[in-house]
Amino acid sequence: MLAKVQSFGLHGIEGYKVTVEVDISMGLPKFDIVGLGDTAIKEAKERVKSAIRNSGLKYPVSAITCNLAPADIKKEGTFYDLSIAVAILSASGVIDYKKIGDTIFLGELSLNGDVKKVTGLLPLLIAAKEKGYKNFIIPKENYFEASFISDINVKVAHTLEELVNSYKEPDIILEKVVPSNYETLKDTRRNSYLDMKYVKGQFSAKRALEIAAAGGHNILMIGPPGSGKTMLAKCFPGILPDMTFEEALEVTKIHSVAGELNLSDGIILCRPFRTPHHTATSISLVGGGSQVKPGEISLAHNGVLFLDELPEYSRQFIETLRQPLEDGQITIARAKQTVTYPASFILIASMNPCPCGNYGSKKEECRCTPAQIHRYLSKLSGPIMDRIDLHIEVDNVTYDDLHTDEECESSADIKKRVDKARKVQLERFKGTKVYSNAKMDVTQTKKYCKLSKECSDILKMAFDNLNLTARAHDRILKVARTIADLEGEQEILPKHIAEAIQYRSLDRKYWE
Repeated sequence: MLAKVQSFGLHGIEGYKVTVEVDISMGLPKFDIVGLGDTAIKEAKERVKSAIRNSGLKYPVSAITCNLAPADIKKEGTFYDLSIAVAILSASGVIDYKKIGDTIFLGELSLNGDVKKVTGLLPLLIAAKEKGYKNFIIPKENYFEASFISDINVKVAHTLEELVNSYKEPDIILEKVVPSNYETLKDTRRNSYLDMKYVKGQFSAKRALEIAAAGGHNILMIGPPGSGKTMLAKCFPGILPDMTFEEALEVTKIHSVAGELNLSDGIILCRPFRTPHHTATSISLVGGGSQVKPGEISLAHNGVLFLDELPEYSRQFIETLRQPLEDGQITIARAKQTVTYPASFILIASMNPCPCGNYGSKKEECRCTPAQIHRYLSKLSGPIMDRIDLHIEVDNVTYDDLHTDEECESSADIKKRVDKARKVQLERFKGTKVYSNAKMDVTQTKKYCKLSKECSDILKMAFDNLNLTARAHDRILKVARTIADLEGEQEILPKHIAEAIQYRSLDRKYWE
């Protein structure tokens, strides 16, 4: 007898329909799985066989052939276990095939029949919902992850035996997933980031970070060791605006596929803050591997990627940042598949001005030769510097700054101004996939960054004197737009364009 059960597979973070077909025929007992499955799928026959037997159910002693259609697409993961088991039990008559209908089954099976959690469930549910599917059976451990998808009927199964009995006995009803409210849950989250009020001095750096947070701009901090660059970066997430529900879903899909989702929450509540070490491999940073998984730059999507001591990273990795910094995504091409992951993040980078760290310092003398300084800075190419909107110098704080009793502005106070500016931007870009000024395309930049004659003259002077590129020109306009938003101005004023230009002055000082 032939039975068909619906399931879904993953390609990157996008789901596609997979039909699990099982044929049970006369012949010597065997169990074959075809349809380009990976090792985990090939091993599913042992898990499924043991799960059925240990659940007290009849396993057919016949020739069993299972096909995962479409058969020309490579399939990975363990979430086909449950659908394969249900298809076998339907084909053998244990489950009434007519009662299954268009239900989607997702879950891994243990040898004793328990239904175990799977990774990547959220993008699978979203893709299935978009294709019109409404009914799902999932593992209990994925309950909260599924609760944020509305207008679908999701039930959880603890064991295979419980699932089978729910089809055979009307008194047994599977637990239904109750929808969760993102806004309510978001209000209960804890902010564990450092507070800006503990950073003494560094007022110009704090101002630049506020602008970066308000407009989603990339920022590079250059200064000697111990000047507070790392501490400033760790305070940065505390002033970022809260994620919208749509942004949170995007982030959660990536973390779910990577297996880094906290299942007790079911959704990412705070913007990611990723700080990979400079010894990390290129695959872990960019993504890839035999089973193409998202890397650090994708896990930082809609959040922050902090690269401490930027020149210490390999030049190859630094150059791979070009595409995501420009396009907000990374395309990973391998022999067997090509996957595109979102990678729209705010880059915060810090570095010393030279190998010893004292070049340009007001207190210490630099011990590096010009050749050493040039070699150190040459890891950062012009194209990479072009893609970083704000360049700031962070000098050492004074003793008086450290011991002052004056209370510094807290992250909460700064965040209020950032939220106000970001609200303006969300209204400005309503109906598009743009959430901040930094992500404006050419048409939007031309529309929302109009300059007066005086502003245009200032920008032209800077363009000629600093030898700026067309990309740097556009990024200055976007930063000026953000400064104007922070001050509640409809138009970009000369002081806004002048301040935005100020954050590009290091182009000439260090890389001329």
